[in-house]
Amino acid sequence: MRRFGLGAVLALALAVFGLAPSASAADPAPAELTFATDSATTTPGGSVRLSMTITNTHTYDVWFVYQTIEPTWLTTQRPDLKYSFTGCSPTTTAGPAPCSGTGPANLGANYGATIPPGQSRTVTLTLDVAADSGCNGNIGFYSYFYAEFSDSTNVSGGPVYTPVTRVLCS
Repeated sequence: MRRFGLGAVLALALAVFGLAPSASAADPAPAELTFATDSATTTPGGSVRLSMTITNTHTYDVWFVYQTIEPTWLTTQRPDLKYSFTGCSPTTTAGPAPCSGTGPANLGANYGATIPPGQSRTVTLTLDVAADSGCNGNIGFYSYFYAEFSDSTNVSGGPVYTPVTRVLCS
């Protein structure tokens, strides 16, 4: 008990006199994933474009990105909502290009990595709502991602949620 008491007194003294290690501000996340849609609503038979942007806030190049995209739990609870991803196009420094996969798939190659520090890449998925889909429900997704950098570090993030799209009856 005396050792514990002595340690507690010493720690208190260090904290009071400012000699204890201080908490420092954390570095910003090395990569950031954001989502946007071109419309908050659609109707059965309509489409919405979902844009995903990964930004490299690290001081090294992004060499590799792996990403998943899945429907939210509330979306899965509405079996009358019928939708699918039918189109995909990334915007890179070389311009638009076709994606290699859509839906709950590895979307990493679609970002056109390498992504230099301070730059970003955007992939736009086309979400088509079936003509016989139910109405008055929200369609939303979440994503996890993993990025590797040229300095041999990596970062994981998620879940990152997309804006929801409301399917309205016309």
